Amino acid sequence: MEQKKNLIFLRCCYGYGVSGMAVLVIGAILPSLIEEAGISFLAAGGLLSVMAVGNFCASFLFSVLVPVFGRRFSITLMTAFVPLCLLGLCALPPLPVMYVILFIYGLARGSVTILNNGAVNDIYGDKAAGRLNLLHCSFAVGAFLAPFLTAVLISLGNGWRTVIYILILLTASSSLSYGTMDYNLLNEKAKDLGKRESRNELDERSFLKHPEFYCIAFILFFYLGVENCINGWFVTYLQNTGVMGEAYATALVSFTWLVIMAGRLVCACLSRTKKKSSIILMNGVGSGICFFVMISTTSLPIITLSLLGFGFFLAGIYPTCVADAGPLIQGSTLGMSVLTAISAAGGIISPQLVGWAGDRIGIVAAMGILTVNVIAVIFLAAVNTRKKIAGAH
Repeated sequence: MEQKKNLIFLRCCYGYGVSGMAVLVIGAILPSLIEEAGISFLAAGGLLSVMAVGNFCASFLFSVLVPVFGRRFSITLMTAFVPLCLLGLCALPPLPVMYVILFIYGLARGSVTILNNGAVNDIYGDKAAGRLNLLHCSFAVGAFLAPFLTAVLISLGNGWRTVIYILILLTASSSLSYGTMDYNLLNEKAKDLGKRESRNELDERSFLKHPEFYCIAFILFFYLGVENCINGWFVTYLQNTGVMGEAYATALVSFTWLVIMAGRLVCACLSRTKKKSSIILMNGVGSGICFFVMISTTSLPIITLSLLGFGFFLAGIYPTCVADAGPLIQGSTLGMSVLTAISAAGGIISPQLVGWAGDRIGIVAAMGILTVNVIAVIFLAAVNTRKKIAGAH
């Protein structure tokens, strides 16, 4: 049994690692797309937002596909579109076609997120927090590799398409991995849950009655707005500060994800002894301090250190929030889908706002919009912690 769990976990980690590369490569090549396609910051922000819209829509589409076709067919179908989308992007098609490509791209990313988080939550139960942080570490590994690989290849005289061709092979192998994974254990867990619900007359939508669920969901709403802007805008933002070149900016974003991986490993250790809500609050406050330092200076060493600190503290927010919501939604594809949908909505709005503002006041000043997100994460994390303390008494 334990071996089966570990095999499922490892395949989910591989899929998430490749997903991390696929997501971050878009931000890494965005300056090249802006230049070659001659598009504005607003149009580029639209590309990031439409990818987030696809991520949002996956929350509904994937939860409909799974009961009809099963997990294996649904996830294999969605991930098979990714290499095709990347191939289409290499052709540098007209902007409307790019929007369609990145919408489908986002659908696949959202489906991977729902399947992976749901699978790990289901098979590990109360011990899921540490495993979820490790799972999200694999995303961070991929997120580190994509900008780093892009920077190295560009410095060697290769174009941005070279890294896309590599991603096409990796995403195809990820789809094959999901297609050959053993889903029997997950199906057994779902059947067991169904029997318990039938026996205890539990309501699958009971999570909607808990204020804690909405508090956690909106922490993720504002958090994902920040994460999507890091993924999509930070290479462009750092270049436009005027204190670093393209290679340094791309490498810095890449190393930020390496620090994020370290942060998630730390959170995985802390989750054994600390309350999840306390970890979320600590990360929210730490990331807020680093963010405000980063946007208030033009010193290269301080920007570098504050961005790395920002990544370290942001690291554990998403997986720890998913684990914190686990007891409310465990076994419910609907619950995980709603949580993902609310968080994805935040990822849609922020990149578009930053792109719109970037055309008017410059991308460097526009990043200040994320101040709202950072403050909201801290406030909601404090409310969540207070509710957990009150509930304990």
